[in-house]
Amino acid sequence: MKTLYLIVPLAPLAGSLVAGLFGRQVGRAGAHWVTIISVLVSFLASCVIFADVTAGNIYNGSVYTWLTSGETRLEIGFLIDRLTAIMMIVVTFVSLMVHIYTIGYMAEDPGYQRFFSYISLFTFSMLMLVMANNFLQLFFGWEAVGLVSYLLIGFWYTRPTAIYANMKAFLVNRVGDFGFILGIGLVLAHFGSLDYSAVFSQAPASATRTIEVFSGTPWLLMSVICICLFVGAMGKSAQFPLHVWLPDSMEGPTPISALIHAATMVTAGIFMVARMSPLFELSDAALSVVLVIGAITALFMSIVAITQFDIKRVVAYSTLSQLGYMTMALGASAYPIAIFHLMTHAFFKAVLFLGAGSVIIAMHHEQDMRRMGGLKKYMPITYWTVLIGALANAGFPPFAGFFSKDTIVEALHASQTPGAAFAYVAALAGIFFAGLYSMRLVFMTFHGPERMDEHTREHLHESPWVVTLPLVLLAIPSLAAGWTIGKFVYGDYFGGSIQVLPSHPAMEKLAEEYHGVWSMMLHGVTALPFMLAIAGVATAWYFYIARPELPRVVARKFGVLYAIVERKYGFDELYSWLLAGGARVVGNGLWKVGDQRIIDGLAVNGSARLVGWFSSVSRLFQTGLVYQYAFTMIIGVFVLLTIWFARP
Repeated sequence: MKTLYLIVPLAPLAGSLVAGLFGRQVGRAGAHWVTIISVLVSFLASCVIFADVTAGNIYNGSVYTWLTSGETRLEIGFLIDRLTAIMMIVVTFVSLMVHIYTIGYMAEDPGYQRFFSYISLFTFSMLMLVMANNFLQLFFGWEAVGLVSYLLIGFWYTRPTAIYANMKAFLVNRVGDFGFILGIGLVLAHFGSLDYSAVFSQAPASATRTIEVFSGTPWLLMSVICICLFVGAMGKSAQFPLHVWLPDSMEGPTPISALIHAATMVTAGIFMVARMSPLFELSDAALSVVLVIGAITALFMSIVAITQFDIKRVVAYSTLSQLGYMTMALGASAYPIAIFHLMTHAFFKAVLFLGAGSVIIAMHHEQDMRRMGGLKKYMPITYWTVLIGALANAGFPPFAGFFSKDTIVEALHASQTPGAAFAYVAALAGIFFAGLYSMRLVFMTFHGPERMDEHTREHLHESPWVVTLPLVLLAIPSLAAGWTIGKFVYGDYFGGSIQVLPSHPAMEKLAEEYHGVWSMMLHGVTALPFMLAIAGVATAWYFYIARPELPRVVARKFGVLYAIVERKYGFDELYSWLLAGGARVVGNGLWKVGDQRIIDGLAVNGSARLVGWFSSVSRLFQTGLVYQYAFTMIIGVFVLLTIWFARP
C-alpha cells in the first residue's frame, strides 16, 4: 500500500511536468492525455486506498527526513486515515472531471498545454496537503495551492483584470498565511514537534497553559494557537473579512473556478480545522470565533449573490455562503457534517461552475445573465444538470445538499457553543437566500424570453460531449451522495481521525434523533428549513418569471441598501483605500523622504557636495607657484610656533 500512497500525489505531478516541460513535443492531445491518465491513476489508487482504510487499515509514517535541527525532525510523511481517504476521493474525482471538461472549454486557447500542466500541479499540491502527517508538509501543500491558484487565476495574463485578481488573491492569502505560520510556530515552540500525533497527544496536558500575547494579559495557549491557525483558514476558505479575493478569481478560466471553488483550495481551510479537532476542542473561545465568522460569511454573502448578474459570480458568492455553513459546523464541533457538506458541495458546486462554463461557451463567452434566457430548449443536458446542482445547493430533498445543510442547521440548534443562536438564525436566513439565488440563476439563464442578440441565437447549441459528460457524472453524486449520510455522519465513519469532547454534545444529540434517510426526508419536508427553501424558490419564480419587472422596482425602492449589497458592502473599496492606498502613502513617503531626501539628498549627494567643498578649499593651496608654497610654509610655521609658545 505504501507504493499506492506515493502514486496518488506523484502521478499528477508527473503529468504536470510532462505537459509543462515537454508541451511542444507531446502536442495538445499529448498534454491532455498524459494529465488525464495521471489523475485517473490517482483517482483509482485513491479508491483502492479508501476501501483499505474503510476495512480498518490506517497508515501514519514518514517518507523521508528533510532535515534535523537538534531534537526536531522535519519530515515528509503521510497520514492515511478515514478523513484523508474521503478527501482524496473528492479531490481526485472532481479534478478528473475538470480535466476532461477542459478539453472542450480550452480547445481554442493558445495556452492549452500550460493550463493542463497547472491544473495537474494544483491537484498534486492539494493531495500533499490532505495526506500530510505533520505541519511542515501541511504548510508546503498550503502554500503550493496558493501559488498555483495565483498562476491559474491570472492564466490570461494579457487581461489587466486577471492580473489584478491573481495579485489580490495572492496578497489576501498572505494575510491569512501570516496567522497560519504564527500558529505553526507556536506549536513548534511549545510542543517541540511538528508531527500531528505528537502534538495531539500532548495537547490535553496544555489545555490550561497560558501565554502573554500582550504584557500582563494572559491568554490560553490553545486559544491563541487555534485562532492563529483559523486565520489561515479564513484566507484559504475565503471567510469574512478575508473573502474579497474569491469573487474576483472568476477572471480565471471556468474549469479552474470549478476546481478551486468546489473541491480543492477553498476547502483546505475546512479540512485543516477538522484535522486539528484535537486542538480546537480544547478552546471554546476558538470554536466561538469559528462559529461567528462562519455565520457572518454564510448570511451576508448569500445576500450579495441575489444582486449579481455575472453567472460565474453568482456561483462564486454561493460558494462563499456554503463555505460559511461548513465553518459554522466546525464551530459547533460537528466536524463530520462539515466534511460531509464539503463532499456534497464539491459535487453540486462543480456542476454549477461547469454548467455555467457550458452556457458561456454557447453564448460566445457572454457571462451576463441579463443577455441570456430561454436556453433550456437549446441546451437540455446542461439545463438538467444545472437544475440538479441548483436544487442541491438550495437544500431540496432528495438532493445531496439537503442532507448536509439540514444537518448543519440541526447541529447549530443543538450546539452549546457561544454564538450558536446567532449562527442558527443566520443559517436559516441563508437557506431562504440560497433558494432564491440558485433558482434565480436557473430562471434567468434557461427560462423566460430570449435576450441574446440574433447572431448568438442562430449559433446556440448543446456543448460537446467532453463538456456534458463531466456534468452528467458530477450530477449523479449531486443527487445521490446525500443518501450516504448514515454511514459517514452517524455511522462513526471518521473514528479517531476526528475528536469531539463530551462537553460539545451536538453530534450526539443528532445521532439520537436519526432514524434513517427516509425518516430524515419525511421530517425535512415539514421542517422550517425546507419551508424557507420553498419560499426562496417561489420568490425567484415570482420576480424573474411571473413579474420580471419587479427586480428593477425593488432596486429603485431600496436604492441605498441595494447599492451597498451590490457593491459587496464596500469591502473592495475599503481595502483599496485603507490597505492599497495606505501602502501607496507609505511608499511615497519612503520614496520622497527616505530615498530622495535622506539617501540621495543627504547620504549620496551630501557626501559628494562635502567632498566638492573640501576640494574647492584645497584647490586654493594647489596653484603650482613656488612663492605661494613658501608663503604657506611660513604661515604654517608661524601657527605652529604660536601654538607651542601659548602652552602653559
